[in-house]
Amino acid sequence: MRSSTPAEQSTTESKFFYGWTIVAVGFLAHIASAFSISSTLSVFLKPLSEDLGISRGVFSLIRSGEILIIAAAAPLVGTLMDRHGARWLMAAGGLVSGAGFLLLGQARDFWQFLLFRWLLISPGDALMGGMVINVSISRWFVRMRGRALALAGMGHGLAKVGMPLFAASLIVAVGWRASWVVLGIVTLVLVVGPSLLFMRRRPEDMGLLPDGRSRARHDGGAPANEAGPARARSAIADIAWSRREALRTPAFWLIIGTFGVAHVGVTGLNLHVFAFVSDQGHPAMVAALVMSIIAFMQFSTPMVWGLLAERSDIAGLIMAKFLIQAAGIFLALSSPGLLSLYAGFFLYGIGMGGTSILVEMIWANYFGRISLGKIRGMGSLFTHAFSAAGPPFFGLLFDFTQSYSLSFSIFIGLLIASAFLSLLLRPPRK
Repeated sequence: MRSSTPAEQSTTESKFFYGWTIVAVGFLAHIASAFSISSTLSVFLKPLSEDLGISRGVFSLIRSGEILIIAAAAPLVGTLMDRHGARWLMAAGGLVSGAGFLLLGQARDFWQFLLFRWLLISPGDALMGGMVINVSISRWFVRMRGRALALAGMGHGLAKVGMPLFAASLIVAVGWRASWVVLGIVTLVLVVGPSLLFMRRRPEDMGLLPDGRSRARHDGGAPANEAGPARARSAIADIAWSRREALRTPAFWLIIGTFGVAHVGVTGLNLHVFAFVSDQGHPAMVAALVMSIIAFMQFSTPMVWGLLAERSDIAGLIMAKFLIQAAGIFLALSSPGLLSLYAGFFLYGIGMGGTSILVEMIWANYFGRISLGKIRGMGSLFTHAFSAAGPPFFGLLFDFTQSYSLSFSIFIGLLIASAFLSLLLRPPRK
């Protein structure tokens, strides 16, 4: 009888699949990446803009520039991901972002703050942020991709749950400058060491297979009793696409349009929701609690979205996600009371909980693992261009109308438009 090779033993006998280590590192990196996002910056909007003497519209340009920088870097980062994996990219990103946060504490003028964000934090986030983390995880998982992405994404949700209250308390205690220094130190600890020690490019490099499958199952394909969506993902997991081929498919542009249209409002709301609540006469801690409600639902619901995405039609789930968000924003605007405010953003948070899971699932499910970095990078270039319009759109409309009502109402329309676009999504054929 032929004895098993070490690679075969690792795929059939090991009780622990190394892909879950990749998920754990992604969880930590997701926490650190949340330090630079709009909802975190939102807490700093009032004290920082007042201290540096700038309007909210001008302040909003910070986030737009960051999104465009990350968008421009995405195709290059995606190509590097396909060639070399995420290990050194994430370590470098953590180092650069951490240094940027430390320097933010030394900024005395707006232009200094702007340059530190654009030249250090944004490039660092492009190297260690969501796209790099999720592409890495999608390479290690096919059948269990939804739950793996959800577990890692809970790091981002956990950070968003705690960040509004933590940052608001930190600003009160030590000021906004020292608060950035604290975030810089935490970034260095969470990202640099774990990435260098544990990140690996793909399971095949360690003699493993996605999901920890045995080679016998891999050679035989997906089992006959496996659900339709899972069988389809298994069939296309190892198909290679060039950028030109992907750009010629309707699916590529429909994914971009579906998520890009909604992201105009998402990034705008993330940056301005704290100010929106406080402008209604509520204290800062109520505004922070609203942000924490959104973040808690983003933290607690991704696993549900991920498991549903493994078993259901993903286009239908995407439509449901956008409609839930739209209903939540409508409820929050319908009455000035706290009940409708909390309930509306509770619903909105449920929909947001599916965003990162469903967008990563549809890219990986439609275009497979081999070329995912370059395809995902090109997609990010275009979707981030939509996202960049959100913060100044909300901020400049506020400067013009002295209210957020118009921009939030337009956001509801954008979400409904994205819900209808999702009905057109179909897998590409090569």
